[in-house]
Amino acid sequence: MSEKARAMARELPDNPGVYLMKNKEGTVIYVGKAKHLKRRVSSYFLPGRNAKTAALVEKIDTIDFVITGNEYEALILENNLIKKYNPHYNILLKDGKSYPVIRITDEDFPRIFKTRRVIRDGSKYFGPYPDASRLDEYLRMVEDNYPLRKCQGVLKERKSPCLYYHIHKCAAPCIGAIGRKEYHKYVKDVEDFLSGDDSSLIKQVEKEMLRASKELDFETAARKRDQLKALTVMQKNQMVQDFTTDSRDYVAIEMRSYLSTISIMQFRSGRLIGKALYRAECLSDETETLLSFIIQYYNDGDSLPGEIFVSCEIDTDLISRYFTEQLGASVYISVPKDGKHYRILRMAAENASRDVEKRLRDVDNTASLEKLQAELGLPVLPRHIEGFDIAQLSGKYTVASLIVFRDGNPSNKEYRHFSMKSLDGRIDDFQSMREAVGRRYQRLVNEGSELPDLLMVDGGKGQVSAALDALSSLGLDFPVVGLAKEHEEIVFPGERESLLLDHSDPGLRVLIALRDECHRFATSFNQRMRSKEASFSLLESIDGIGPERAKRVMQSFGSVEAILSLSPEELAKGAKIPLPVAERVLHKLNF
Repeated sequence: MSEKARAMARELPDNPGVYLMKNKEGTVIYVGKAKHLKRRVSSYFLPGRNAKTAALVEKIDTIDFVITGNEYEALILENNLIKKYNPHYNILLKDGKSYPVIRITDEDFPRIFKTRRVIRDGSKYFGPYPDASRLDEYLRMVEDNYPLRKCQGVLKERKSPCLYYHIHKCAAPCIGAIGRKEYHKYVKDVEDFLSGDDSSLIKQVEKEMLRASKELDFETAARKRDQLKALTVMQKNQMVQDFTTDSRDYVAIEMRSYLSTISIMQFRSGRLIGKALYRAECLSDETETLLSFIIQYYNDGDSLPGEIFVSCEIDTDLISRYFTEQLGASVYISVPKDGKHYRILRMAAENASRDVEKRLRDVDNTASLEKLQAELGLPVLPRHIEGFDIAQLSGKYTVASLIVFRDGNPSNKEYRHFSMKSLDGRIDDFQSMREAVGRRYQRLVNEGSELPDLLMVDGGKGQVSAALDALSSLGLDFPVVGLAKEHEEIVFPGERESLLLDHSDPGLRVLIALRDECHRFATSFNQRMRSKEASFSLLESIDGIGPERAKRVMQSFGSVEAILSLSPEELAKGAKIPLPVAERVLHKLNF
C-alpha cells in the first residue's frame, strides 16, 4: 500500500467533493464522490477492510480531489469525470443499452425511422422493440408500400427529385409531386397500425403472400411471409412511448469479492420488454456502485421510466433531484420490501447473482492457493476448501451454511444448509457448529466421499475447537482454521499463535471470499425461512384460507412466486381449493 496515498487521504479537507485515485502510471483508476472527502477516502485505508478493497487499494499511488459546494454538485461532477476517464474500477456502461423505437417526426412531411434516442420535440414514438431484426423487416415493408421521404433534416425544395422517386420509393414532396393531405394519409396508415387501431395492413400482406404462392412466385411469397411475421411481432409489441408511471425498471446489484453485476429488467405497459446485465470490478460498495450506475444509465434521458425499483438503500432524494433538474423528469425511486415489486426485483437479483458467481468460477486462483498453502503450512495444495458459518435471529431460525470452493472458486452445486436440531430454541453458536460439522462429515464418511484439504470456520478459538470436537468424534483429522472478522485474523487449533496477514495477501483473500460467501448463503437461507413463514401468514389472511389450506398451497407450489405464475384454475386444482378462493388468493398476492 502506498504510504504516500495514505498520507494524502489524511490531508484531504472535510468538504463535499470528488476524489480521483491514480496508479503509479498516473492513470485514473477510480472516481468517487463524498459528502466528507477526508472521512470517506481515509476509510479505504482502515484496518479490517475486506480483501477486495484491500487488494485494489494496493494499486493507489496518488489521490487528487475537487471540492464542490454540496453533495449534489459532487454527483454531477463525478458522472462527468467517469465519462471522461473511464476508470477501471468504476461501473462503466457499454453502448446499446436501450431498445430501438420508431420515430415519426413532427413535420409537414414526416419521416419514419428507427432510433434509440428519444427527443421531446413533438415527434411520436412507438416501442420500444426488443426484436430489432423484426423491426428492420417492418420498416422495409413500410418502405416498399408507402412512398415516404428518406432525406434527413428539414425538407428542401428541389428542381428534380432524387433516385428514390424514380424507383417508386418516395412521392417527392420536395418538388411538389404530392400534397400534404395525401402524404399524411400514408403516415396515418402506419400510425394506425402501430397504435393497434387497424389490422388492414396484415390482411393486405397476407393476401399478397397467398396470391404469390398460387402463382408459384415463391421468392415473393417468402418475402411477404417475412413481412407478415414482422407485422405480427410489431402488433404484439406496439405501445406509444409516453413516459408515464406505467413504465417501470427493476435494478438489482450483486457483489462477490471485487466483482459486481447489475441486472436490469424493463417493464412497459405491464410487459417485460427487455433485460440486461452490466459487469464491473469495483472499488466501491453496493450502494455507491448502484447509485453511479443509475446516474450513468439514465443520463441521456432515453426511455426513462416513471418508476425505478432498486435492490439496496441508496440516496433516492439525490437521484430524484438529478432527474428533475438535469433531465426534466419526475421519477419515483424506492426499495420495495414486499409485494409484487419486491418479487420481480428478486428475479433481477437472481439473474445478477448467477452471473457474478459464474464470473468467480472463471478466475484462476492457483497462485493464491499456493500462497495460502505456504502460509498455513498445509501438507497439500488446498484445492478443495469447505467453510461454515452460523446465522440466527434472536435464537430463532438458527441455520448453518456450508460453502465449497474448488480451485479457489465457488462450487454452488455443493452448497448446503443445516437447520439446527439440537438447540431447542437456545442460542449456542458453538453447539450449532458441532452439529453442522458433525452432520456434514458423518455423511461424507458414510458415502465414502472426498474430504476437504482445508476446513475454515467463521470465528475464533471457540468455533475452531467446536469444529475439531465434531471431527475428533468421527475419527477425522484434516486442517482446520478460523477467520476472526475484526482483524481478519487466521486462528489455529491448540497453542499455535494466530496469523495476521496483509489484507491484500492473495491467500488471505481466498479465505475472506469463502467467509463472505458463507455469511451471504447463511443469511439468505435465514431470510428465506422467515419469508416462508411470512408467506403462510399472508395466505392465512385471505378469506377462505386457513392453516390447513395455506399448508396445502405451500406444499403444492413452494413459494409465492410460483403461485403468481398460475391461473386460478391451476391453483384451485393443484391445491385442491375452490375456484373462487383461488381467484381471491391471486388477487390478494398481486396487490
